[in-house]
Amino acid sequence: MLVLLPPSEGKAPSGTGSPLRLDSLSLPGLTAARAAVLEELVELCAGDEEKAREVLGLSEGLRGEVGKNAGLREAGARPAGEIYTGVLYDALGLASLEGPARERAAGWLLVFSGLWGAVRVTDPIPSYRCSMGVKLPGLGALAAHWRSPMAQVLPEAAGDGLVLDLRSSAYAAAWRPKGEVAGRTATVRVLHAPTRKVVSHFNKATKGRIVRSLLTAGAAPQGPAELVTALRDLGYTVEAEAPAKAGKSWSLDVLVDEIH
Repeated sequence: MLVLLPPSEGKAPSGTGSPLRLDSLSLPGLTAARAAVLEELVELCAGDEEKAREVLGLSEGLRGEVGKNAGLREAGARPAGEIYTGVLYDALGLASLEGPARERAAGWLLVFSGLWGAVRVTDPIPSYRCSMGVKLPGLGALAAHWRSPMAQVLPEAAGDGLVLDLRSSAYAAAWRPKGEVAGRTATVRVLHAPTRKVVSHFNKATKGRIVRSLLTAGAAPQGPAELVTALRDLGYTVEAEAPAKAGKSWSLDVLVDEIH
């Protein structure tokens, strides 16, 4: 199973260990594309600070993120699972996973990123600020930059099992499963049951809880239909819509009354 996650806007500080090594990251087919984004981002942020803030969409209060990006090559790296924070990752609670659940997380989880494309939670990276919605002056829109290398690398990473897609739309734009892979992909929305609306906090926290439930239970559904059964067995209220034709993803709605 492969679980596709969005990153978090807020991130923990960089580590105190060795600096980033691009060749140490998973999915080596993305290395050249990563190097191109890293080079332009560092150059941008080491130059005109106001221009960098404008390009990255940063408020005055986030001015310090520009300097952080400028020092990405020298900053200490730590596992991506420790860098990403926020509602989804708080609910997921990677640090408290033990034994087989921790091993599953290392193998199943893939975090999408405007800077790195996608990384495993065990990949060592520094803290950074660069969303998928950014349009760099040289490379252009990052989602478009990633589409070609992702199309080459991600189908192999997906293997022959279930792909559980929990990404937000901005990150989904970098890679959309096609053909046979799409047929075993399930996208998930979390709806506030009384209103049938997506509410950001419910959405992020519940997605984190879903992933943790699957990891700790050892559930490894082979396809979308089996995922629906597994989630219902774990206590979730799920409505599923199978695709009308081959080569399309399944759509799952998880209904939530409140977050515990």
